[in-house]
Amino acid sequence: MGLLAFSAIAAITYVTTRPVTLRIAVGPADGNDKNLIQIIGAQFARDRSPIRLSLRVTAGGTESLALLASGKADIAVARGDLDLPRDAQSLAIMRKNLVVIWSPSGRGITGKRKTALKTIGDLAGRRIGVVGRSDANIKLLKVILTEAGVAPDKVKIVQFAVDQVAQMARDPGLDAFMTVGPLDSKITADAIAFSTEPKRELTFIPISVSDTIARKHPLYESDKIPASSFGGKPARPDDEVETVSVNHLIVARSELPDSTASAFTRQLLTVRQRLSRDNPDASKIEKPDTDKDAALPAHPGAAAYIDGTERTFLEKYSDYFWAGILLLSVLGSAGAWIGHYLKRDEKTANTAHRDKLLGTIARVRAAGSLAELKELQGDVDSVLQETLDCYDDGAIDEGDLKAVELVLAQLHRALLDRRMDLGTEAPEMTESQISRPRKIDRPTSL
Repeated sequence: MGLLAFSAIAAITYVTTRPVTLRIAVGPADGNDKNLIQIIGAQFARDRSPIRLSLRVTAGGTESLALLASGKADIAVARGDLDLPRDAQSLAIMRKNLVVIWSPSGRGITGKRKTALKTIGDLAGRRIGVVGRSDANIKLLKVILTEAGVAPDKVKIVQFAVDQVAQMARDPGLDAFMTVGPLDSKITADAIAFSTEPKRELTFIPISVSDTIARKHPLYESDKIPASSFGGKPARPDDEVETVSVNHLIVARSELPDSTASAFTRQLLTVRQRLSRDNPDASKIEKPDTDKDAALPAHPGAAAYIDGTERTFLEKYSDYFWAGILLLSVLGSAGAWIGHYLKRDEKTANTAHRDKLLGTIARVRAAGSLAELKELQGDVDSVLQETLDCYDDGAIDEGDLKAVELVLAQLHRALLDRRMDLGTEAPEMTESQISRPRKIDRPTSL
């Protein structure tokens, strides 16, 4: 039982302490997300953390979520407004993406001077360039237009790849531009810098319906663009601008074990401070929203770590320990009962042997010669041998053996009396000869 307990503890310790490798889907290959996750995975390995990362590089968030939904990835990096699996839960916020919409003044394609647009309503009948080929930004723009009272089909939307920012910003046929990314995004900064040439003034268009959007579409949040976020001379923007933001998340499905999710979130939030010295993107990592009514709930394991309700090893498995102890007790009792049941014949035989010894006393008293006494003594030796065998097998206990001792003592007295009656001096027996024989001894003739 000791070896069994030790083996069980060793097995549990090995299973609970060995590193768990999580397959994380992230993309694109040349994106900041992939580079940051690669750095984080390398740091996990250097720290010998209980969680290790194995990258599954994809074309973008949509493909990453597809791998997560199909079970080919354990966690994925994607925007919160994409088509998430039904049981998706957040482990961490990679960063917050803000919508930036601006309009330059200058000359249009007809050569006439045009003024910058000032409100979302002014986009009706105009053309807007959007950075990014995915449908996520188009979907978000249509939500903004709809809530602002502008029919999306009244606005001409032109998409540009991230490597076409300069081409978009210098297109005289566009009346406004839109990017979605962190405030320090190089893509947004380049697009704004290109759109100011030659000496055009920029107007940042506020999304005045951001509160309404956040209320109707919980995956989006109302946010602010601080003044001078994109330059100080001149200030761009020159004042705080109301906008909408969407979180870029690390998500997992609900089937991910709580202990694994908790360990991953703990490690991620621990290494972000060290990594942020060399990689500013690491400083943008935040805790997930643990509110019960959050649009995308946090994984229970991550929430337990953040809220301080994470259970210790003993708290997790104490029920199993008590159940194991109870089970061992039941098995021990059952084993003892089965043992007694299997040896019931030996116990019955021992009772018969005791009764036979009692009957031998009467035969000793009635013996007519020393030869008959000698024969009876041989019978007693064989009975005693069988009794000791029963004791060695555990079929009888000390109490049963004590009863046999009493019978042997009485038999000894009967032998002495009968020898005297037959006129033969009985050999004197020592006290040890009538005491209970030891298990290792085999009886000799009485």
